[in-house]
Amino acid sequence: MKIIRPIRAADLDALLQMAETAGAGFTSLPPVREYLQRKIELSERSFAAAAETPGHQRYMFVLQDLESGRVGGCCAVEAACGLDEPFYNYHVGLTVHASHELDVYRRTPTLYLSNDYTGASVLVSLYLAPDFRGGGGGRLLSKCRFAFMAQFRQRFATKVIAEMRGVSDEFGRSPFWEGLGRHFFSIDYGRAEHIVGMGNKAFIAELMPKHPIYTVLLSAEAQAVMGQVHPQTAPALHLLEQEGFRYQGYVDIFDGGPTVEAPLADIRSIRRSQLLTAAIGESGAGTSHLVANTRLAGFRCAMAALAPDGSQVVLSRELADALEVEAGESVRLVPLS
Repeated sequence: MKIIRPIRAADLDALLQMAETAGAGFTSLPPVREYLQRKIELSERSFAAAAETPGHQRYMFVLQDLESGRVGGCCAVEAACGLDEPFYNYHVGLTVHASHELDVYRRTPTLYLSNDYTGASVLVSLYLAPDFRGGGGGRLLSKCRFAFMAQFRQRFATKVIAEMRGVSDEFGRSPFWEGLGRHFFSIDYGRAEHIVGMGNKAFIAELMPKHPIYTVLLSAEAQAVMGQVHPQTAPALHLLEQEGFRYQGYVDIFDGGPTVEAPLADIRSIRRSQLLTAAIGESGAGTSHLVANTRLAGFRCAMAALAPDGSQVVLSRELADALEVEAGESVRLVPLS
């Protein structure tokens, strides 16, 4: 059985291994041991904090196979972005040039440097090891955060966003960076992403042009990937679209990947989640659900076929033990069908 739980200090080696194999574009987890250790420490402080409003907290989770003990995936939620330094995106707008005398009317897509998402909660650091893929592991990893957010809504902003990984090739080359960013920085995309991952995104962004950028001046290759996701990220985007996340014209300033957003209250898994009382025994045939306990630092979440009946749901002994719940305790269910 696979479960989701908060990350802890002992997971550092597994997290470093995931960061090393994730490849270009996984900016929120650069493969630097000391940096990842600080991320784990921040997560542990966040779970321990008595927060009533979204702030500097960052909640990180891992996917663990209980039989082998191996950790094979991670994900996180930042409670609020842009509180210490500007959080930048490009907003893709339109500039209209028109002349009645010359019978000219032209609409040109234009990139505007934006801080519009300041204060939003951000879904970050989703990664699933290749040998953990399949069997619902990706759905569990992506959607577990919504079960947690549903239980602790006061800790998160009313708007939730996710920056999706943009297009890059097998050598880590980003067409969008080559068409725009490289003109202002004589460094490769991989090096720029590493600097961003180490927490210096605002520093680089402040050296980017502040004036609107006409996209027609970019290379055709750069224009083609604007707002597009890396092929490996397409399944994650699809899961978010099922939850009600939508692209609203904001792209990453480095790789041009889309940012998708949704109101917290409208996210499908949060809206459809419910609290039920756990019973322990032999459950009959059911449908696929996420089921989580209601603890903060002791949060546990798994995926199982369950048949809720009124205000109660029957869990197997194995599942109850994995979630660390006993009969009579509350559990949160999220239907996946």
